[in-house]
Amino acid sequence: MAARFLNLSAYAFVPLERLQARRDAIEASARACGVKGTVLLAEEGLNLFVAGPEAGVRDWMAQLRADPALAALDVKESWSDACPFRHLRVKVKREIIRMNQPQVQPAEGRAPAIDAATLARWLDAGHDDSGRGVVLLDTRNGFEVDAGAFAGAVDWRLDKFSDFPAALQAHRDELAGRSVVTYCTGGIRCEKAALVLRAAGIEHVWQLDGGVLRYFESLPDAPHWRGRCFVFDDRESLAPDLSPAPLQESASPHVTLARA
Repeated sequence: MAARFLNLSAYAFVPLERLQARRDAIEASARACGVKGTVLLAEEGLNLFVAGPEAGVRDWMAQLRADPALAALDVKESWSDACPFRHLRVKVKREIIRMNQPQVQPAEGRAPAIDAATLARWLDAGHDDSGRGVVLLDTRNGFEVDAGAFAGAVDWRLDKFSDFPAALQAHRDELAGRSVVTYCTGGIRCEKAALVLRAAGIEHVWQLDGGVLRYFESLPDAPHWRGRCFVFDDRESLAPDLSPAPLQESASPHVTLARA
């Protein structure tokens, strides 16, 4: 493989203690292994986007998984010819993905998830396994959606993820009776969003397990996806085969719910 740098995306909603000590240990091991990128820690879990030489990245991930709390950390992989991160940042935060909804605790139980193959089958059929119409709800920021999205996905033009609860209140009744599948880049935002939807009384809610990155990884032809997937590093966006793809002006398939 020509690409020399392994890129990892992963998160885990799991209760964590001794955050500063964990931060210091993670930073030290990452630097020793030549890993760059961002790692966020909070009492609710861990979130990371990193890259580096394959041997170093895999060694660092093995050290991370040696922590019993992170042993089952699920990782999405991609490759690049250059490291897309210029620095290493390991930070302790209040949330690993900010929503400002402290009552939302994914570690206490996640919403139902569907895998890539199931979502593609539902979209092919035009309904879920119970015959209900499927609504794909994009939980990413509007500028991310503009780079690419699932065809026909609902886009509330969020400026930031913490806007999601207010947007839901504005559109809640329009989701009633539908099967709603939330999705995002790597799964972390759509996991929280699915819980908020269920708490708001939306009965039929699923999250796309592993987000768009796992969808690309599982289905390289990415049926029903249009465009690229925006990523927050120097690659800018990824094609469905997970190769870096420069951002270009494109006709986004996003719609507002009113037009859906």
